[in-house]
Amino acid sequence: MNKSRVTPGSQTSLREANRARLLDAVKLHGGLTQVELAGATGLSPATVSNIVKELVSSNVLHTTHVTRSGRRAVFVTLARALGLVAGVHVSARHLRVAIADIAHTVIAEHHLPLAQDHRSDNELARTALLIADMLESVDASMEELQAVGIAMPAPINIVTGTISRSGIMRGWEAVPVAEVLQRSLNKPVFVDNDCNLGALAEYRGGALRAKEDSVYLNISEGIGAGIIINGRLLRGHHGSAGEFGHITIDERGDVCRCGNRGCLETFVGGPALIAKLRTGNRGLKLHDIVTRAVGGDARFVRAVADAGRHIGVAAANLCNLVDPERVVVGGELAQAGELLLGPIRHSLERSVLVPHDSLPEVVQGQLGLRAEVLGAVGLAIDQVSLVSRS
Repeated sequence: MNKSRVTPGSQTSLREANRARLLDAVKLHGGLTQVELAGATGLSPATVSNIVKELVSSNVLHTTHVTRSGRRAVFVTLARALGLVAGVHVSARHLRVAIADIAHTVIAEHHLPLAQDHRSDNELARTALLIADMLESVDASMEELQAVGIAMPAPINIVTGTISRSGIMRGWEAVPVAEVLQRSLNKPVFVDNDCNLGALAEYRGGALRAKEDSVYLNISEGIGAGIIINGRLLRGHHGSAGEFGHITIDERGDVCRCGNRGCLETFVGGPALIAKLRTGNRGLKLHDIVTRAVGGDARFVRAVADAGRHIGVAAANLCNLVDPERVVVGGELAQAGELLLGPIRHSLERSVLVPHDSLPEVVQGQLGLRAEVLGAVGLAIDQVSLVSRS
């Protein structure tokens, strides 16, 4: 029986493949011990040790000594020499910006409120200035910035990089967001829906970790979903998958900002909840609703529970379509914890068509209100990685 000979070229290819596998594991998790790297890659400890030494000497990786379970271990991260990235989350009422290294370590972060009627020209100019100031605050230069990721609370046309539905974000319509910010910074900029990026962040380092089929719901001023199938984000043909807040609940209901009637958002989105509870509560905000509900105010507790039931009915329909293992709830209203999660869970128990012991778990996000900006950081890192491989 003839055996294939292993040529020097194939040995070189194997070594390069092992290096790529190890680097991918470090980028995905942000940092691992050498023992954890062996488990994550399937490579032998000796092979991992040799590759790490090689990549440390070429300033690709950085190692430090840590203690795990009483034992010293070598912790491996990417070297800062590979550069920095910025993540930006523009939401209905807030702007968050984070500066991180390629190992996902956030080294600077800033958050500020936005006016209700904010516009793209003002906020993108402010974002560019803020990124420059934050880089200076950590003694870094613009030359170190490799890419920027932006999370937007709207469906994004993946071809044009613009918001694909009018009415969702007034003042931002038809604006090529990535292109505009790229002109200001002279750096590559990439944009995606914020729920997609929230799902990405929770999958890589939060409550969706290792859940290959899962759903992330963001319940804030607007409502959206990020869907992960077989470990990959489901973006759909045009990039607009996951518009959970625009599932029709009542086709004769109120007109939604998207132009349709009776969308889920018209029942439980931030403006809808505020409108229901505003009487005697001038200047009420979504954060105030959560605070009052957690504090035991019966009227606000009931409003959050009712919202949970509506969300749960819609989530049950989504679960019957994609059959996730876990549903993670994030966003401002998720800060109400079980006051919101309990009713969602009960709705799923009634309506999802799987055995009771196979129902998807419903849990609160681990990354809180930072999920989307951390996902934007991840988007930028992914793009830098793609360029470095090409």
